[in-house]
Amino acid sequence: MKRLKHILIAASFLPMLYAGLSIAAETGSALKNDSMRFEPFADAKVTGSLSRGDTLEILKKQGAWLQVKTKKTTGWVHLLSVKRGSASSSNQVAGVLAAANGRAGTGQVVSTTGIRGLSEQELKAAKFNETEIKTLEGYTLSAEQGRKFAAAGDLKTVAFPTLKAPEGVSK
Repeated sequence: MKRLKHILIAASFLPMLYAGLSIAAETGSALKNDSMRFEPFADAKVTGSLSRGDTLEILKKQGAWLQVKTKKTTGWVHLLSVKRGSASSSNQVAGVLAAANGRAGTGQVVSTTGIRGLSEQELKAAKFNETEIKTLEGYTLSAEQGRKFAAAGDLKTVAFPTLKAPEGVSK
């Protein structure tokens, strides 16, 4: 009977232990110099800055943004500016940067970078924003404008036989 009582008492402390572990923030380091923002938006007010190698505490994740705390301030930075965990060497940081830009040590493209990890709540809370759609449409270029841009940068055409141009689109 005493043994059962001790087991029940010990089991009652497990949720508190788990809660304490989940409260502990994750650490990280800055992969590059970047601005910290008041909100997780590129046009939000700048609250401070990160310098490459700065140690930080990751408080929260929202879409492609991390809320971080440094010795000086707290703010939001793009998740590609942060390496989770503690940095142990510059080679490790270089490897993370190489993975983030999609290149391996051979110079060959091995992957692409995208934004992952949108939570179910974030997806459900997403709302149509006509103003932003119109802004994006404002960046649309014609095929001729694209050719002029490519010519100005001395870019060459590369044919991909497996990709077919959509109907109505000139080559």
